[in-house]
Amino acid sequence: MANKPLLEVKDAGIRFGGLKAVSGFSMTINQGELIGLIGPNGAGKTTSFNLLTGVYVPTEGEILFDGKRINGLAPYQITRRGISRTFQNIRLFNELTVLDNVKVAYHSLSKHSMLSSILRLPSHFAGEKEIEEKALQFLRIFGLESYKDEIAKNLPYGQQRRLEIARALAAGPRLLLLDEPAAGMNPQETQQLMELIAFIRKEFKLTVLLIEHDMKLVMGICERLYVLDQGQLIAQGTPEEIRNHPRVIEAYLGEEVSKGDA
Repeated sequence: MANKPLLEVKDAGIRFGGLKAVSGFSMTINQGELIGLIGPNGAGKTTSFNLLTGVYVPTEGEILFDGKRINGLAPYQITRRGISRTFQNIRLFNELTVLDNVKVAYHSLSKHSMLSSILRLPSHFAGEKEIEEKALQFLRIFGLESYKDEIAKNLPYGQQRRLEIARALAAGPRLLLLDEPAAGMNPQETQQLMELIAFIRKEFKLTVLLIEHDMKLVMGICERLYVLDQGQLIAQGTPEEIRNHPRVIEAYLGEEVSKGDA
């Protein structure tokens, strides 16, 4: 594990009018870690993701990725730096095929020129072939190859979640942000998701930051947890430390976790 943190968030925050949605948020994530960000509804978790990915610009504090400040960069610039994400509400290109949804991520990083595409030069066709082969490889990894020609909106819900993660990975991130990936899944699908996250983390040498309400998933795979409540960080530590933290229990986790049922 590298000595230099991959991600450093220093007292970051954002105001909407006079309302502080997130304030004084600090976080350090090292290369290769799998970290959870948890808290009750409205705690500021997704807002924090939006700060990290350029959807919102912090009104206070600083965000460093691989030692370089990313405050104020556009989302596509942050993606090119090596941060990719999924969303709480699945955001696929619903009318495109499964294969094309993954190819879109590769096209955003494509190095062949617009001119070669317009003129239909050999470099264009070579680039398209390479993108399709890479996209198919990702679909195989995620068990989606048989769906490659299906329209994305017609996939079962759990497979749509897998496709969104596959598309995020196709952008070649070093840091993957997953926003409630288990939302709407049944226990079997959640277990399969836990195994998938563990696999892709190892296979792609990823660092992962996860927002999740499913405490079994969070406690089962995360090495450290950060806890937000009302836009402020109230605790951080190992799953065991968080499970037994009085303020966390009061704010969010409740008796089920304090008794170890999660």
